[in-house]
Amino acid sequence: MEQETFPEELADALVGVQRLIRRRLRREMPAPQLRGAEVELLRLVVDRPGIGISDAARELYLAGNSVSTLVNQLARQGYLVRETDPADRRAARLMPTPAAEARLSEWRERRADLVRDQTARLDEADLETLAAAIPALRRLADNLGEEP
Repeated sequence: MEQETFPEELADALVGVQRLIRRRLRREMPAPQLRGAEVELLRLVVDRPGIGISDAARELYLAGNSVSTLVNQLARQGYLVRETDPADRRAARLMPTPAAEARLSEWRERRADLVRDQTARLDEADLETLAAAIPALRRLADNLGEEP
């Protein structure tokens, strides 16, 4: 692979894998169907219960009004609860419901099963290459997540 095409090819490969995983899981998951941004917000709230909308927007690189819209949708579906922040009565803290935790747990299990099944189809050299790339991909994600 030429150095000048590497960034584009890497980004395309990562997006392709993520898109296909999401599509396969979406088909298998029970209704209601959740979009990628909804799943990302649920994951964040389950991992950081009590996070505020503005902090969630910063973490997800989304506008605050976009996160508010997602919160409203997920709350209507029974996955999120808004609680008033005791330190600032104007602010809301987001809490996952048991349904959200169960849905995300099922999604994570199905994702692991899907990736396990598909990586089992690869040869040993490809598996070793993918395993060796994980630390570098995590550092890349950390770099991308840093504020400029």
